[in-house]
Amino acid sequence: MARLPVMSGRELIKLLEKNGFQQKRQKGSHVILVKDNKVTVVPLHKEVDRGTLIEIIRQCGFKREEFLQMISKK
Repeated sequence: MARLPVMSGRELIKLLEKNGFQQKRQKGSHVILVKDNKVTVVPLHKEVDRGTLIEIIRQCGFKREEFLQMISKK
């Protein structure tokens, strides 16, 4: 299984927006994104921790392989 890349919060938000998520609001350095019934929070850090990235992927309803394919299509 391929490793998850190191991504910034802004890169992650752009990727999620390309896949149908919309920014709902922002509180401090955290952006809330929504798509259908799925809600996730992305921190605007230079590097999103791997554990946080895994949890965001889970909250969005993606499988790890799907997420890696989305990144490769960038």
